[in-house]
Amino acid sequence: MVCALGAAVCFGTATVLQAMAARAASAQGGRGGEAGMLLRALRQWRYVAGLALDGLGFVLQVVALRALPIYAVAAALASSLAVTAVVAARLLRVRLRRGEWGAVGVVCAGLAMLGLASGTEGDLGGSDALKFSMLGVAVAVLGVGLAGGLLPERGRGLVLGLAAGFGFGVVEVSVRLIDSVGVSELLGNPATYALLVGGGAAFLALTSALQRGSVTVATAAMVIGETVGPAVVGVVWLGDRTREGLGWLAVLGFVVAVVGALALARFGEAPVVSDGGERVAVR
Repeated sequence: MVCALGAAVCFGTATVLQAMAARAASAQGGRGGEAGMLLRALRQWRYVAGLALDGLGFVLQVVALRALPIYAVAAALASSLAVTAVVAARLLRVRLRRGEWGAVGVVCAGLAMLGLASGTEGDLGGSDALKFSMLGVAVAVLGVGLAGGLLPERGRGLVLGLAAGFGFGVVEVSVRLIDSVGVSELLGNPATYALLVGGGAAFLALTSALQRGSVTVATAAMVIGETVGPAVVGVVWLGDRTREGLGWLAVLGFVVAVVGALALARFGEAPVVSDGGERVAVR
């Protein structure tokens, strides 16, 4: 759980940096569609720093997923929005209202309940059908991300946010579907390709969502996509369970943590900073 919360800290801080870089890249204009916009964002130091934090967070996430049920890790990762809110308040001088500080407390309470109720990770191996299904979802997310600029303006943020959430969810499940890190086993496992494609596609969709439409809606959709689906897969197909007699507490903690995170979804949209150093609000 410490690793899962450490990953949330990394992801939450990275969100602020990546949102700033995505807006700056959008302001530059240029061609190339979604891929071109991503390349422009990669030239922003804030986006690169965010990627470095994402990389560290991913390592911590993998460690957590090898010891905890997916539902516990997913809820912990959703709490990254609470981290984003606190980072925005401290570093970007975004003022949190009393209700928003309350939402941070709600997230912490939900995670505490999950920590008490979570059992060990499930011991069921994933079937080949599940592995290929994850790869199929990853490819679909990639298609949505590449077509982000062609989506109707109404509902674009919702679609891209859900796509990003599903992509990150594919990563969570795929980590559990990889049993061996031997080269031949990795190359022959569809979950390896699902993890790589899903992670890249999720970043593409998230970057597009941060730049297009309502980032608040997109962030909330991403939280739902990366928590509910993977949690169900973990319980139904991978054997994740709770401690004896504490199933109700795990369900309550999961719901409380996710609801608290959704209340903080607007903090996926951070202020951007112009090249001259002047802070400019995005709304």
